[in-house]
Amino acid sequence: MSTFVTLSSGQRMPMVGLGTWKSTPGQVKRAVLAALDCGYRHIDCAAAYGNGQEVGEALALWLGAGKALRRDEVFVTSKLWNTKHDPEDVEDTCRTCLAHLGLSYLDLYLMHWPMAFKRGKELMPRQDDGSICYSDTHYRDTWKAMENLVDKGLVKAIGLSNFNARQIDDIMSIARHKPVVNQVECHPYLSQVDLLSHCWSLAICVTAYSPLGSGDRPWASPDEPSLLEDLQLGAIAERYQKSPAQVILRWQVQRGVVCIPKSVTASRIKENLKVFDFSLSEEDMKLIDSFNRNTRFIVPTVEKDGKRVWRDAEHPHFPFHDPY
Repeated sequence: MSTFVTLSSGQRMPMVGLGTWKSTPGQVKRAVLAALDCGYRHIDCAAAYGNGQEVGEALALWLGAGKALRRDEVFVTSKLWNTKHDPEDVEDTCRTCLAHLGLSYLDLYLMHWPMAFKRGKELMPRQDDGSICYSDTHYRDTWKAMENLVDKGLVKAIGLSNFNARQIDDIMSIARHKPVVNQVECHPYLSQVDLLSHCWSLAICVTAYSPLGSGDRPWASPDEPSLLEDLQLGAIAERYQKSPAQVILRWQVQRGVVCIPKSVTASRIKENLKVFDFSLSEEDMKLIDSFNRNTRFIVPTVEKDGKRVWRDAEHPHFPFHDPY
């Protein structure tokens, strides 16, 4: 099986990349260096992660004249945050991202969410009661501004993240530069079969973030299921003499889904890339498919009227009300 997927733009994106969400300063530089050292050629970043400069420091040690790799040998993705959706902010925001990463262009730039927040420097602008301040900027207008980044050579391609099928269709109806990727939460407990099918029908590649269930997410509660500790998954891993993480990642790439597992541990980073030397049987692929619970882990919740509810569910462009 190929270790790459070819995007509709013609670019080749490695099927397994290093995710950098939740990788803290001091950790992320070492993680990127470890990843590049063991063969990763795909690094996934975002302005909202707040660690772009350290990622850039690591890339600078590997890329460029006299270094181990040429720039075109490493696929780098970043994302436009919700407070920068105003069309006037898009180009400057992208240029700032490039400056932090020390790059002249991005291979892929994603709209991180379809929801716009109030413009400004604050990552999570809040009202007095703690709720998020939203903006009415439409993602279609943001997309048109992102298309100019392709025209200017600042990015090779643009795409989406956390968009549902209806919102993807909305973008496709107005796009000059079509989205090449939709990056979404995707793992055996949230297999996203319908969304995958929809994206593929439009020649949009799907990248799975939190493909291992993101057990270290800040809002995790002890009573939530732990994907990596799933007993059925453990039994499958034992049969193949692989780790549960390797089995999950193999399941994803075998069905054509790109993965960006996050780790800051060198041994795990190396292990996560070793998924191209075995195949899961058709029976085991179907068994893992059956784990689906439509369980989302990566939607922050807040306390409201004594209940835990999705934080941004009142936003007009909140993506998860729709079936997929």
